[in-house]
Amino acid sequence: MTSRLSFFQKYRQYMSGLLAPPYGVMETGSNNDRMPDKENMSSSSLCSISKNCSKVPSEKILRAGKVLRNTILSRAPHMIRDRKYHLKTYRQCCVGTELVDWIMQQSSCVHLRTQAVGMWQVLLEEGVLNHVDQEQNFQDKYLFYRFLDDEHEDAPLPTEEEKKECDEELQDTMLLLSQIGPDAHMRMILRKPSGMTTQIELLLNLFLVDLAVRVKRELAGVLVFESHPKAGTVLFNQGEEGTSWYIILKGSVNVVIYGKGVVCTLHEGDDFGKLALVNDAPRAASIVLREDNCHFLRVDKEDFNRILRDVEANTVRLKEHDQDVLVLEKIPAGSRASNQGNSQPPQHKYIVMSGTPEKILEHFLETMRLESTLSEGTGTEQEKMDYALNNKRRVIRLVLQWAALYGEILPEDEAAMAFLEEFYVSVSDDTRMITALKDQLPELEKTMKQISEEAKAPQKKHKVLLQHFNTSDERTQKRQPIRGSDEILFKVYCLDHTYTTIRIPVLSSVKEVISAVADKLGSGDGLILVKMSSGGEKVVLKPNDVSVFTTLSINGRLFACPRDQFDSLTPLQEQEGPSTGTVGTFELMSSKDLAYQMTIYEWELFNCVHELELVYHTFGRHNFKKTTANLDLFLRRFNEIQFWVVTEICLCSQLSKRVQLLKKFIKIAAHCKEYKNLNSFFALIMGLSNVAVSRLTMTWEDPSRNHRAYRLTVAKLEPPVIPFMPLLIKDMTFTHEGNKTFIDSLVNFEKMRMISNTVRTVKFCRSQPFSPDASLANKNHQDVRSYVRQLSVIDNQRTLSQMSHRLEPRRV
Repeated sequence: MTSRLSFFQKYRQYMSGLLAPPYGVMETGSNNDRMPDKENMSSSSLCSISKNCSKVPSEKILRAGKVLRNTILSRAPHMIRDRKYHLKTYRQCCVGTELVDWIMQQSSCVHLRTQAVGMWQVLLEEGVLNHVDQEQNFQDKYLFYRFLDDEHEDAPLPTEEEKKECDEELQDTMLLLSQIGPDAHMRMILRKPSGMTTQIELLLNLFLVDLAVRVKRELAGVLVFESHPKAGTVLFNQGEEGTSWYIILKGSVNVVIYGKGVVCTLHEGDDFGKLALVNDAPRAASIVLREDNCHFLRVDKEDFNRILRDVEANTVRLKEHDQDVLVLEKIPAGSRASNQGNSQPPQHKYIVMSGTPEKILEHFLETMRLESTLSEGTGTEQEKMDYALNNKRRVIRLVLQWAALYGEILPEDEAAMAFLEEFYVSVSDDTRMITALKDQLPELEKTMKQISEEAKAPQKKHKVLLQHFNTSDERTQKRQPIRGSDEILFKVYCLDHTYTTIRIPVLSSVKEVISAVADKLGSGDGLILVKMSSGGEKVVLKPNDVSVFTTLSINGRLFACPRDQFDSLTPLQEQEGPSTGTVGTFELMSSKDLAYQMTIYEWELFNCVHELELVYHTFGRHNFKKTTANLDLFLRRFNEIQFWVVTEICLCSQLSKRVQLLKKFIKIAAHCKEYKNLNSFFALIMGLSNVAVSRLTMTWEDPSRNHRAYRLTVAKLEPPVIPFMPLLIKDMTFTHEGNKTFIDSLVNFEKMRMISNTVRTVKFCRSQPFSPDASLANKNHQDVRSYVRQLSVIDNQRTLSQMSHRLEPRRV
């Protein structure tokens, strides 16, 4: 129970802390782009959304409904027809499950049934689509729905010109609905005030780690919100049939057993009744509300069993010695249907769900397509030789793809290099026996030569001064990625605030750092290494932790001391940050120039991050003995920009100057968005949203405070893009912590696929080179360049809040 609760608490911290929730809930009213505070959400506001929207559909959603209706009538007219149920005829209706099937077939941006449900829910909320009995929630079931245009008996059919227009608008309509669908889906689930804008699938990961990812996704679509106002309410009694499983969102319950009374109390984040989903045993205890106003999420047994049956029906298991060695799932081969409607059955393919490493590798090789293949068979000797040759070509192709993925960091992995050299020798030997393989050798030789040259090249040592990997010593040379073998100069402080400078590889473990410090000090018996923040928070680092230099906070420092002196450690005065602002300097700089130079610097930082660093960060770099220094610096830059905004505003004592400063930061953010620098854009926005700034009501006289609507534009951007990295890291963290790496001794490949999707996003963002702004590239901006690369900030939130209250004391 402890680990589960700590994960739930971590979930709440993620969703209510640094990161803005990915799904907002729109307010009613004239401005549909505004987002309400989480604390202000109520059941009445949620209900009013549905009621108000159904009366006055927006022009965009009205058009979206017309596009979908006309496209269905064009491609699959049989879906809209009169239907009979219980001797009653319902005119011109569609079925919920058929609508979900259809919308998934039309667009590559719709991957999940729950996603499709959210898209139809948008139309339902605004009255563009209606349930025949006026139900407010769209369901993926055999239920009847009718388009607004079909409410009239004489509804006209679309003309050929209208069909053509709708066909052209379909993908834009899909994109619009896929962006606002998650909000509608969340409103549908959370019809009562939980105070949380939560990601349901992530919450399910906490409790159902043993289930397949697809099962959890489908379950997210059938969750029911349930609330009870009064303490003492009995949810169910001991001995009753179990039909539902509950997760506590808010409040607490008592578990009562006859003859024993209250045996325990369950709180927010706990669950109960899960056994009801997997067996027919009666309830083992009674559940009684311990306090008023308790909120739950509920999964019913009927839905759970149906989803399990559907998933299992599309699952293929390969067994050896009565044990699963490979589990595949059957899915549609293409996400888009033919324009001819459903006249032809969709083709299918199989994807790996889990398996042993060997069988997963075999499956990849068997399904890998070569540019040209020889005829394969098992009959004649020639066919057997062709079959063997194609297999060897597939292996070579896979190894080349693997080497390309690792790229320039491959020489650092001794085991990988040894394998590659042995593989090259084997292929070379094979070409003497099989001349048809010779066409594969040049590309392999080219790869080996590149890697060999990289390995033999003299290493560029990063003499990074002080503890921040500052770039003050950089000139105009291109920034180089930091490697684990690079050496750095680093200050480690003692109890009396003196320091010793050590020279040590970036990848060094804490144990090795302590040893280097002990050599400098002359003695090191019982030394520990401590990470100290500017606010005085201290963390003792574990001996096996590696590459800790880049994991410090912005003004953090490393201290070494005997364990008995730990409590006496205090922060350095320099950790407090600046005492005066730089508004006099940077107010003279153009907002566009600042944004441009920030973007250049962040592109350099981002370009140094290898995709594998995200994997090391997620699974723990100590497990790989690898550094994530480049990713750490990129993430630290995000925090640095946030605190730069807050620091400058809180150090500005003059109100009129603060107002101008606020406007300038907003302009810089707008230019960062223009340059597709989302990392700086969101850092600036979150800095402006920091409580030390947002509470300055006299300063906030500008209507530009609404920024969260910008999130919907992200999906439309083309590379190069500097992504919002903390959000990507959060996604990978929840994927990792919410899904087991091994299921029944098999590699959970679904989990790997989800993690690779995030890695692929990073790769996509860099798939095009960054092109300098022609109007700014030739100008001399050395002062702006130096300024944005050497920001001096206060990173102690308590200090910033105190400064904010001195600027504008709390009103009584």
